[in-house]
Amino acid sequence: MRVLLAPDRFDGTLTAAEAARAMAEGWARRSPGDEIDLAPVADGGPGFLDVLHQALGGSLLGVTARDPFGAPVPGAVLVVEEEGGPAAYVEAAQACGHAVGDPARVRSASSAGVGDLIGHAVATGARRIVVGLGGAAVVDGAAGLLGALGATADVPLEAGPLALDGVRSVDLTGPRRLLEGVAVTLAVDVACTLTGLFGAAKTFGPDLGLDDDGVLAVDHALEQWAHATDRRLSLREGTGAAGGLGFGPMLLGAEHRPGADLVLEAVGLAERCRRADLVVTGEGRFDFASRAGTVPHGVALVAAAAVRPCVVVAGEVLVGTREMRALGVEAAYSLVDEVGRAAAVDAAYDALVRTTERVARTWSR
Repeated sequence: MRVLLAPDRFDGTLTAAEAARAMAEGWARRSPGDEIDLAPVADGGPGFLDVLHQALGGSLLGVTARDPFGAPVPGAVLVVEEEGGPAAYVEAAQACGHAVGDPARVRSASSAGVGDLIGHAVATGARRIVVGLGGAAVVDGAAGLLGALGATADVPLEAGPLALDGVRSVDLTGPRRLLEGVAVTLAVDVACTLTGLFGAAKTFGPDLGLDDDGVLAVDHALEQWAHATDRRLSLREGTGAAGGLGFGPMLLGAEHRPGADLVLEAVGLAERCRRADLVVTGEGRFDFASRAGTVPHGVALVAAAAVRPCVVVAGEVLVGTREMRALGVEAAYSLVDEVGRAAAVDAAYDALVRTTERVARTWSR
């Protein structure tokens, strides 16, 4: 039997590559004669560059960017030679992800470091830049990103979302000149709008530590930011991605697409699905958010197109059978159900090995 293992990261515990190895180990324990194909994937968040580097090759260039509070942090730019010239890939989470964020200070957290990474990508001479936007721990509407690229305004742009309160005038001449002739694509996981009921503050703020008053204050500041730049654009899906990081590049003409789709194409998942008898994907939590833009949904769609069954192994499963089937998933298995919550977190690798061994007992033939 041929089994394709295509997991995303398990947030806070395993990278996509580690998850794939754990799945392979568990499957081999039960069915050592099966042929296993490892295809770790990503949705634009942490691990985006690692997965693409493995799939596309190219050169990883070490760079320095700023974290959300101005301290230097290491980052990277992946440069890949393409037919039309070099392309550069960057991962926003390296500069403003949860690993370098601080929930207690999110009201003053800036995306300037993502602008630093884009600036480094431009310096490589790339004519195409792809920015992975998942996993951000900022909600400043990309004001800091634009400031780092040369934008100016009548308020500080690199001091977090609340500093945007009262903004009236913004000059984007600098970043527009810098990116002239460069095509920018945003790889997003959650394509919400910048403001409003389903805007960046309300979608991401609570998970970043904002209380109800904080969410309202940040959303109000982002409303003013939108009116000072392009209110109509701010109502488009994608502008609120990653705490509003999508808005800044889209002001400059960037396009967005689901990060999972971009990565699945890069790893050649469609062809690999056609060669497999079963497809197994996974993530930290399989819930109602596991829809368009996420790895499990993307993998399930590709598997369905190849007429192959797809199952999910996740840290926690919070959807029922009916919802699961609507996502194109035949079955889902939970580490928490298999080993308990503590072991699923503290010994995630071993828990994933054990759970995948159980999956193999059911599905291997």
